[in-house]
Amino acid sequence: MKHPLETLMSAGGILLLAFFSCLLLPAPALTLDLAKKLIATFHLQDLNQLYTIIFCLWFLALGAIEYFVIRFVWKRWFSIDRDA
Repeated sequence: MKHPLETLMSAGGILLLAFFSCLLLPAPALTLDLAKKLIATFHLQDLNQLYTIIFCLWFLALGAIEYFVIRFVWKRWFSIDRDA
């Protein structure tokens, strides 16, 4: 039997992941030399485009990590289906 609040927890979890990701969003700062090298390597237009990509990847990585951590905690300690 599924937990009666599991659907609500899923929706709340998605909102919490977005909130936590916004709090943890500051991506690593790049030096100017590294930034120029990355712009040349990936054929980007300018520094704004590079940081847009970095922030998107950072946001996705944090969201995935947070999802798996919260899912593990939920399944490990709050699920009704676990063996006693």
